[in-house]
Amino acid sequence: MKKLCVALSLIIVFALGAIAFTNVKLGGIIGKITPVDAASSVSLVASTDTLSAQVNQGVFTFTNLKQGVYTVVIKANAPYKDAVIEKVAVKDSATTDLGEIKLQQ
Repeated sequence: MKKLCVALSLIIVFALGAIAFTNVKLGGIIGKITPVDAASSVSLVASTDTLSAQVNQGVFTFTNLKQGVYTVVIKANAPYKDAVIEKVAVKDSATTDLGEIKLQQ
């Protein structure tokens, strides 16, 4: 009986160890804002966390994101209006391309 308990305990420890050290596959979000000079910043919101990305020639990129659903917030320069894109899904090892985002005046 004692050997059975030890064997089961070892199996549980090894199983938990295998789960704990599995690779987490990360994804990303990319997009292009037009007109190129319309946006001042781009932020990514997931529950209580917020990330910011640089906007370079209208292009922004978020990398190393866990699988989930995010909201993209674009702060615009005058005379353009801010934009919000909700429910952007990121899957393991995939980059979600939002394509061209045209800001309105």
